[in-house]
Amino acid sequence: MVHQGRDIIQGADVVELAYRPTRRDIRTGIGVRDRIRRLVVLRWALVMMFLALAVRHVVTMDAVNSASAAFSLALAVMLPVLIWSLPHLQAHHVLKLVSWQGEYRTTVTDTGIAAETEHTALVQRWSLFRGYRETRDHMVLLSRDPNILVLEVLPKRGLRSPEDAERLRALLDRHLSRV
Repeated sequence: MVHQGRDIIQGADVVELAYRPTRRDIRTGIGVRDRIRRLVVLRWALVMMFLALAVRHVVTMDAVNSASAAFSLALAVMLPVLIWSLPHLQAHHVLKLVSWQGEYRTTVTDTGIAAETEHTALVQRWSLFRGYRETRDHMVLLSRDPNILVLEVLPKRGLRSPEDAERLRALLDRHLSRV
């Protein structure tokens, strides 16, 4: 028999989700990853540096060429906006990559996670993940790689009942640590 992830959905404790990914789902996953990697601190430092540069240019504008000062000021204001919007741009890009696949049907068992759409089937063992973080509306699973390139975002709205949230939390606690 060809392995297509069927063995992962057999087991005593199974939690199923059905959902369409949204920009908010993806943005939540990226935000969790950024907080764990402390990229939010770096982002704030860069924003403050460029804003300080903008203030410096406003204060010393008389001393430099007006065209050069205007360009520098515009750049010093635009860069913080760009830096702060990167997670939103990433979420937009990822959503474009996955939204055409339609509804995701995800099954979480003691063996791992199986996600299926009309076009794909993906099986992920627990060993892929370092841990998870729960937000108000999501469970975000983070991969073991140093840059946390793989995220699995499980929106709670995809659960069939509120009791499934408790069962999902218990499954995750059994196999992963909270980070």
